[in-house]
Amino acid sequence: MFVPRPMMVLPVGIILLFLGQASVDAEVFTALCDMEYLVHMEKDLVDSLDRYIQQEEDKLNRIKTFQSRIREVSQMAMEEPTRHLHHPVNAYLLVKRFTRDWPLLEAWIQEDTAEDFLYNMTKVKESFPSDEDYIGAGKALVRLQDTYDLSTQNIAKGKMGEIATATRPDTGFTKSPELLAEDCFELGRLAYVDQDYYHCALWMEESLARLQPDPMSDLTRDTILDYLAYASYQVWLGELGTQNNIERAYQATKELLKINPEHTRAVNNMKFFEKEMEKSQNLVTPQKEEVEDTTVRGEYKRDLARDYLPEREIYELLCQADQPEMFNITPSRGKHLKCRYFTNNNHPRLLLAPQRLEQVFDKPKMWIFHNILTDPEMEVIKKIAQPRLRRATIQNSITGELEHASYRISKSAWLQGWEHKVIRRVNQRVEDVTGLTMETAEELQVVNYGMGGHYEPHFDFARMSDVEAGGATVFPQVGARLIPEKGAGAFWYNLFRSGEGDMLTRHAACPVLVGSKWVSNKWIHERGQEFRRKCGLSPED
Repeated sequence: MFVPRPMMVLPVGIILLFLGQASVDAEVFTALCDMEYLVHMEKDLVDSLDRYIQQEEDKLNRIKTFQSRIREVSQMAMEEPTRHLHHPVNAYLLVKRFTRDWPLLEAWIQEDTAEDFLYNMTKVKESFPSDEDYIGAGKALVRLQDTYDLSTQNIAKGKMGEIATATRPDTGFTKSPELLAEDCFELGRLAYVDQDYYHCALWMEESLARLQPDPMSDLTRDTILDYLAYASYQVWLGELGTQNNIERAYQATKELLKINPEHTRAVNNMKFFEKEMEKSQNLVTPQKEEVEDTTVRGEYKRDLARDYLPEREIYELLCQADQPEMFNITPSRGKHLKCRYFTNNNHPRLLLAPQRLEQVFDKPKMWIFHNILTDPEMEVIKKIAQPRLRRATIQNSITGELEHASYRISKSAWLQGWEHKVIRRVNQRVEDVTGLTMETAEELQVVNYGMGGHYEPHFDFARMSDVEAGGATVFPQVGARLIPEKGAGAFWYNLFRSGEGDMLTRHAACPVLVGSKWVSNKWIHERGQEFRRKCGLSPED
């Protein structure tokens, strides 16, 4: 037996604020606030590394000075060794050098200046992100690439500001350094391990385009070509594969063999690719071979069936930017969407401080309460919640067990009214503006979304654990999009007065593209509202 529930979403705000090192249980990529301490940790490590380098340079300078002085005396002595030693001072200095100077040099060389740096590394190493974090961060970047239709070139160049501005005009955008060929290769390899050959091919193409001679790197052109050829071939095998993909696999293998003619796998693959191309009567002619351009990228089509979602295309379009044509709001419907000061039938606490209320959609009805939270209140809520943040879970519909899911990336905490007067005040304010009792409502949930943090389309009138929505919230069924600003609250009913769920309220939280998204949710249960929101017989009531 599950209890359906209407829902109140109160965005706490979009703020980058470091509140001290949080307790980290791996999965730091699932909440940006848990990643902020890494910035400070890295700064400390860089400072420690600077000191180590300076100490090493000082030591090397001492050794060089010693070398220069000894070389000069040695060259002078070698001109006439016997005559040189006839001078008592020269004889004394020679003995001194062997009893004092050379042992001192030995001590300098054996001096371990790395001890302090290695100690600092050891002290913080247990707080480093895990391999799971690394894989999760890579997948998050790929998720952003798909949802916001970003090219590998733009991501690699750090050109994501245009999308961020279009999605959230109030977003402060920070530039990022360009990705190196090694970075792109690692993203491609993560996709390869996940058998995601579409993204593997895209990122191997980018890695190939960015490869530059680098004595510090072990990455080679033939390694990239090996992955690229295989990924292109696998894309060709898929339903969306084209002749271009098998040709790209052939060209990559051909170039690989020019670099390494003894590459056994490439030799065997080359024969296979030639046969496949011959079957489709697309032999590469000698003329084409002469003018071929191996820098031309392959063409790849994304396989939506890999992570199937019925409304994925609409969901992603709504996430990408404002799509007013998708709202399908006629003038007759639009005239009812108004802003006003709201007292909820002259509620005593709202008479002198009415709420700014805006109806932003009509079917289903959705409202925004502007400035329902103050900055000090949001800071208190975040400060209390941050130490308790844990990876958000969903309830398995078959086993009933709570589990993590790739379609929900965030961390959350639950706050109770007795903990702080601000939480009690917020709960009371929600009751005042909605007219619904909080006695049967759930605790205040605080959520921080991680890198690429999102929650794919879902309903809230089912028995799940700590479900959240917020930030850029889209409604694929009706083409609606809500982006509550800092301190605002979005409100809608998930249920009709009959108790039936409103299927039009299926919604999703778009991935975090730029910034740290904090939201707070309040689920208001149907139970206890019998005299405040009376039952209706019609499903449309």
